Amino acid sequence: METLKPVVGRYAPSPTGRLHLGNARTGLLAWLSARAAGGRFVMRVEDLDPQRSKRAHEQRQLDDLRWLGLDWDEGPDVGGPHGPYRQSERGEHYEEALARLDTFACTCTRRELREAREAHDAVSAPHGAEPVYPGTCRDGPTHPERPAARRWRVPAGEVWFDDRIAGRRRQNVAREVGDFVLRRADRAWAYQLAVVVDDAAMGVTEIVRGADLLDSSPRQILLQRSLGLPTPTYAHVPLIVGPDGGKLNKRHGAPDLSALREAGVDPRRVVAALARSAGLLGDEDAWVHPRELIRAFDPARIAREPSTLELDTLIP
Repeated sequence: METLKPVVGRYAPSPTGRLHLGNARTGLLAWLSARAAGGRFVMRVEDLDPQRSKRAHEQRQLDDLRWLGLDWDEGPDVGGPHGPYRQSERGEHYEEALARLDTFACTCTRRELREAREAHDAVSAPHGAEPVYPGTCRDGPTHPERPAARRWRVPAGEVWFDDRIAGRRRQNVAREVGDFVLRRADRAWAYQLAVVVDDAAMGVTEIVRGADLLDSSPRQILLQRSLGLPTPTYAHVPLIVGPDGGKLNKRHGAPDLSALREAGVDPRRVVAALARSAGLLGDEDAWVHPRELIRAFDPARIAREPSTLELDTLIP
């Protein structure tokens, strides 16, 4: 008889600024999904950008999430058996994974790649599609004197997967993305490799994150398969949008989580607004603690389309 693996969820914000409400809702949904299944929840800090990542931002984000009512079993401030929990401290794990993959040095600048793409049948590329790496340095770096990024020779074939919210998805990564970067020329690690290595090392079984990361999943699944790592389940949550249909941000007058906390807003009011926007709560519920949502949580109820947030309900 097959034994079901314990559920392990995670949330991994980047400490490059304050948490906006869309980030907060994603964190809430990831937490609810793990807690409703009786699972473990991991907090990880994705501080891969050395210029923008700040320890002060990290502390503020953790404080804001605790104020909202979330907790975690492992993380940078509570420890755990799978640390360290800051990606900036996990370079040796990424080095080991990189050594197991077929990579090559690429010395192209972004401008050179952009010009090559524009010259390579640009009219046939779908509008909004990610530009495909043209293979410029596959047979050797074009400018050996420059610092080099490491690109992966992506294997051929399609990747299919079933997202718990977005449904069945497919992508031919080699054809539609090309050989993508695993380590930048400045030695910073790419998100695609780091997230795959860390999710496996921390035993993550389910990933709940924003729909803006949906297109990165085939690349990560392909890396998991090539490294012999398990593939977690995915649930990509539709974004919160403003009145203009764009991703909700400060230009829409949306306060960040810290601003609400500093203004003395009751966090239960914020949780209720976030839960309503996700389809988990009725209009009559103005106050709720995250733990009150666990028993009735059902991922099938999460909205399948982008939703708006009633900003005027956040502040009494």
